[in-house]
Amino acid sequence: MAFTPASAPMRKESGFQMKTYKPRTPGVRHLKRPINDHLWKGKPHMPLTFAKVGHGKGGRNNSGRVVMRHHGGGHRRRIRTVDYVRKESGKHIVERIEYDPNRSAHLALVESVKTKEKSYIIASEGMRAGDTVESYLSGIPRDLLDSMGGVMDPGMLAAKTAFRGNCLPMHMVPLGTQVYNVGSTPGKGAVFCRSAGTYATVIAREEVGSEKNKKIKDVTVRLQSGEVRKVAKDACATIGVASNPHHQFRQLGKAGRSRWLNIRPTVRGLAMNAADHPHGGGRGKSKGNVHPVSIWGTPAKSGYKTRKKRNPNKYVVQERVRNQGKRKRDN
Repeated sequence: MAFTPASAPMRKESGFQMKTYKPRTPGVRHLKRPINDHLWKGKPHMPLTFAKVGHGKGGRNNSGRVVMRHHGGGHRRRIRTVDYVRKESGKHIVERIEYDPNRSAHLALVESVKTKEKSYIIASEGMRAGDTVESYLSGIPRDLLDSMGGVMDPGMLAAKTAFRGNCLPMHMVPLGTQVYNVGSTPGKGAVFCRSAGTYATVIAREEVGSEKNKKIKDVTVRLQSGEVRKVAKDACATIGVASNPHHQFRQLGKAGRSRWLNIRPTVRGLAMNAADHPHGGGRGKSKGNVHPVSIWGTPAKSGYKTRKKRNPNKYVVQERVRNQGKRKRDN
């Protein structure tokens, strides 16, 4: 029986699909990209951008020294001014979802219903043009209180406010909720979970005071690394997961695509000259009887950075005890 494509077993559908290309050139043979058909195809909102120029593109500081290695070149970019604080209350309409070359997550251009002012925020996964988002950092609106009968009910408040893309103070976020754009101190912008697909989970609230007059002191969140952090109760947090969660599965396909992204090559120290690296120079593959070190001479292996540091006082005490035992035996 001849094998026909129709009789071939069906592949299982994966949880998501990546865009692949026919290998017409070597550069697209391994190129894979997440499918984001909902992104805006035009230019950004120019009043909220400025050009990225100067030594910063090459990883230099204000005196011209290299402070970030492997940076340089890259395509022209414009920096988008992102609102991490989201102090302005009232409803905002999402106009569009945009690609941002300066970060892994996508941006949402939102417009205030009251003031008609536009701003960029980091989009949450599933957010689309036409959605409505709101910030409650400045307080709970009067109409929302009236809808609850003038009394603040925590359960009803969470049901009316904890929607994807809404910005809440940490004490208003229900336990177990996934949040991103998490701040650490009140009045300042988000510092945690701003990259694509990242989120934190609210796991506890620390309360102080008597049974009748309990007040929330701070809120505990668990980051994706497993680290547990305490943040202020009035710090900001956005409900949901940061957009573009499949960013980590992309494959650039060729070295030139890295250069477009402002990434320069990483060279082995062994391949450098003696003036450029402790491992450099010599005839053939030889690092000159040098223990593995970084370009600055810091030991790179043997647990230099991870092993527990030796406590000199501990060994002094042990030596004294040993000497006392010797004296007793001699006597």
